[in-house]
Amino acid sequence: MAGDLLKRAQTEGTPLIDGDEATFVWHGKKPPHLIGDFTNWEDGEPVRLVRVAQQMWAAKLNVPQDAYLEYIFMQDDARLTDPFNPRTIPNGMGKINNYFFMPEGLPTPLSRRETGVARGTVTTHRIDTDDRAAGRLRKVYLYQPPVHEPCPLIVVWDGQDYLRRARLPYIIDNLIAQGRIQPLALAMVANGGQARLLEYGCNDITLTFLIEYVLPLASQCLNLIDITRSPGSFAVLGASMGGLMALYTGLRLPHIFGKVLSQSGAFSIEDYDTVVYDLIQMGEPKPLQIWMDVGKFEELLETNRRMSQALQAAGYPVIYREYNAGHNYPAWRDDLWRGIEALFGI
Repeated sequence: MAGDLLKRAQTEGTPLIDGDEATFVWHGKKPPHLIGDFTNWEDGEPVRLVRVAQQMWAAKLNVPQDAYLEYIFMQDDARLTDPFNPRTIPNGMGKINNYFFMPEGLPTPLSRRETGVARGTVTTHRIDTDDRAAGRLRKVYLYQPPVHEPCPLIVVWDGQDYLRRARLPYIIDNLIAQGRIQPLALAMVANGGQARLLEYGCNDITLTFLIEYVLPLASQCLNLIDITRSPGSFAVLGASMGGLMALYTGLRLPHIFGKVLSQSGAFSIEDYDTVVYDLIQMGEPKPLQIWMDVGKFEELLETNRRMSQALQAAGYPVIYREYNAGHNYPAWRDDLWRGIEALFGI
């Protein structure tokens, strides 16, 4: 049996998938332990591998059929990639994770560049921050869809990651080509690096940078609808702290950003609820359409459930989704099209 396990690991790669069971395999004298989305990484209890034969170790987990999960082995505080799994991905924090999809959890084809699909144009710009954001210059990536008519705009926090890791322009290209959404332009704003948490922590100075610098640049370089004639027609998008900032942006500037896409929003930090919980209870609901999603394998699940319930209790229209994945860009990439189609579908 152990020989079959090793042979399968060598030929099929790991984890071995049998129904809803994923088996992780290690060959060596000493087993590492296993952490990942399913343990809340280092903050949870690691999975211990058990000996199944001489120098053979294994661990089995029950995993939903449509899950996408990332993981790594740990031994003596060192991260070890899975030798039987060649699929690796940067985690956005300078480290590498292994990953796998369950049989029904394949990546969305919308994030691929398709032959014959008209492509929009992405241009790179550097804005003088004038002390409205960290650093002297800030990159903004503008996407003009392959159409001639004026379009609504989506402002994207953590824009460099949505551009490169989520492949957002390809998703927009494909949705437009398939006739599923109205054409959309993008202003993908790079974050402030080490100042990211400060800039996205419900920061009004970040909003002044957006209003005074990003929106004028977008209006100059992109063919946008007149927001003064169509108030609230723009949208704002972000994930994690960017998801918090997306909702905050909509609550503070609903006359511009009437549509909010918040992915895994960090609405609470540790045990502290951010000011958005207070804002949604003040006065009449703002004219917002809100789409939220969050992974079932991440620590922000509970605060997103609470925020969804709080928004609905305050009278806001909310579309809320949970999916079987963790806190990462592949998960956000593969679910985002649903939010874009929900808010801009035709």
